[in-house]
Amino acid sequence: MTSRSAILGALRARPKAPSPAPLPDLSEPFCTYSDPLQHFAAVLGSVGGKVVLAPTLEAAEMALNAEPAYQQARQVCGLVAGLGRSNVDLTTVSDPHSLETVDFAIARGRLAVAENGAVWVRESDVPTRALLFITQHLALVVGKNTLVNNMHEAYAQLELGSAEFGVFISGPSKTADIEQSLVIGAHGARSLLVFVIG
Repeated sequence: MTSRSAILGALRARPKAPSPAPLPDLSEPFCTYSDPLQHFAAVLGSVGGKVVLAPTLEAAEMALNAEPAYQQARQVCGLVAGLGRSNVDLTTVSDPHSLETVDFAIARGRLAVAENGAVWVRESDVPTRALLFITQHLALVVGKNTLVNNMHEAYAQLELGSAEFGVFISGPSKTADIEQSLVIGAHGARSLLVFVIG
């Protein structure tokens, strides 16, 4: 008898299915932070990302120009007016695979979550969604006033009725499931820089 057969046989031999459990009460208070921005920066830093606080886009531009990955980038796709240069035009892209040469991408995020260091990005801000995952380095721009404490507050603000694609991004891509050796940039961007403006 195989392990699979033994497990399935044990499940079938049970006298009845488990009793249904009530849904959790979501009216309880969820995690909040005395300084959500500080917590957001700490969490994002712990997963390999970096936060830059900038009062204005002009200040963010100065910080961006000091980033080595941006300085060395040959192909840049900038989607935030007033921040960075851009020599990749997404309106001319018919095959997302052609974006594999993009070194640095700059996109707008709609909100940031202190709880997990995630930024919500909508398809209307990044018309070719593959850019978020195929670029070598990614910078996201969010307003300081969009910061929320937790995912419950975040979902309360999302417009989920539309068919538009959206994604929460936190930290650069990484994996450690092979010999428990951490690899950064395994399935997406090798670095994530988040500019918090305001």
